Amino acid sequence: MQSFRYTNLVVAAGLFIFGAACAKKKVAVATPPPPPPATTAPAARATPTPYRPSPSQPVAQSRPSTYPNAATRAKIDELIARIQDAYFDYNQHTLRSDAISTLASDSKELADILRQYPGYKLKIEGFCDERGSAEYNIALGDARAKAAKDYLVNAGVAANQLDTVSFGKEMPVCTDHDETCWQKNRRVHIVAEKQNS
Repeated sequence: MQSFRYTNLVVAAGLFIFGAACAKKKVAVATPPPPPPATTAPAARATPTPYRPSPSQPVAQSRPSTYPNAATRAKIDELIARIQDAYFDYNQHTLRSDAISTLASDSKELADILRQYPGYKLKIEGFCDERGSAEYNIALGDARAKAAKDYLVNAGVAANQLDTVSFGKEMPVCTDHDETCWQKNRRVHIVAEKQNS
């Protein structure tokens, strides 16, 4: 009986040792291979959607031209031609009544047209007779051109559309040496400036 217990004890101890040895043994588990790379079709290129403003966004409108078309330029030239040269008294730059009448002729209509084309400019040229020094007459011609410019600005022409230049006693329209001729040379003349259209 005692040997049976001993045998059982040996068997039990063997099972215990065997069980303990099995418990410590780690079984190597093979890791699964990585999944194959996903084959995806290349993404279709998105075609750009044309820009359409939302109802709340104003559509940009083309700006009106600051330079008149050929027909309007012809009308401006016609008005300038009708505005005769304004004449001045000897050694004076104030506008006489006949000079004011001359500048008043068609200047309101001219102002209305020019207001629509802020890029279009006119030039007011001042002239003198042959008497006096060149320097003096340049200054006097400039004062005459500025007097005419002031009048046109008061008539409604934008100041930045009017340039002035003085030619003094250069470029006379008459070359006789008498008062009749000198009167023709004391003047202002309006021309359209060369435009960059």
